[in-house]
Amino acid sequence: MSFAFNRAEHDRAAHLRKQPEVWDTEHTKYLVLGGEHVASVEGPGLAWLSRADIPEGTLIYLGQLDGQNYAAVLVDRVDQYLAPVGIRTIAPQLAGEELSLAIHAVAMGRWLAGNRHCPACGEEVDVREAGHLLVCPSCGKQHFPRTDPAVIMLVIDINDRALIARNAQWPEKRFSTLAGFVEPGESLEDAVRREVHEEVGIDIGDVSYLGSQPWPFPTSLMLGFHARAASTEITVDENEIAEARWFTRDELRAATANKEVLLPPTGVSISTWLIEQWLGEKTQGSWF
Repeated sequence: MSFAFNRAEHDRAAHLRKQPEVWDTEHTKYLVLGGEHVASVEGPGLAWLSRADIPEGTLIYLGQLDGQNYAAVLVDRVDQYLAPVGIRTIAPQLAGEELSLAIHAVAMGRWLAGNRHCPACGEEVDVREAGHLLVCPSCGKQHFPRTDPAVIMLVIDINDRALIARNAQWPEKRFSTLAGFVEPGESLEDAVRREVHEEVGIDIGDVSYLGSQPWPFPTSLMLGFHARAASTEITVDENEIAEARWFTRDELRAATANKEVLLPPTGVSISTWLIEQWLGEKTQGSWF
């Protein structure tokens, strides 16, 4: 798989999270982050700082790469210290090892920033295990990072056409695959069938898993599928979908070439990768 967020190259070294004396040293490299923004340098690349140069903030141990310890420091505003950039913008231009660390950092930072109080009693929580555990000092409950499973699917009909859609919130011409969150007590396959039927009114038969992608915006794991349509008449849920269309391969090539359809940038999203697996080549479209 060749998309930007499918790269896990560092060792998370979870056994060291309880041993800050091992990793929280002058030799550890630190990344300043806030939300999905990370400190950057021209090139482009990530700005890695020494322990002495980082601002005050919540420390998150990321792990090791080639024997080097890496961590992040979570602050409210990265631009108070260094030039920030959104990780989605810079992702395709980063080396795999840097992106692996950045995805981990952003996912943890978003979780920590959004969970400062205990959901059971409302008390402000304590950060433990280098950012990977929250403990309530009042009721004693422990809270671990969460990941929300979401299905993302390319629907293909009996004539080998693919269905793509434009979200109701997106500008004209911007299309992608269908997607939605898995509900409690639901299998992944059932989530695919339910989401497709809810959004475009199409019944789904066979569902085939192709791959996954972490999507820390804020806490998702995208699980990618090809879904075989058992019907073809489109009825969109106008609250969710502005339009949905069937395309043959030649029709999609032509539509992206003349900018009638803009797809997510190739190499970034599992959505485009799912389309490219069906298309048999890289796409020409880009949202940007």
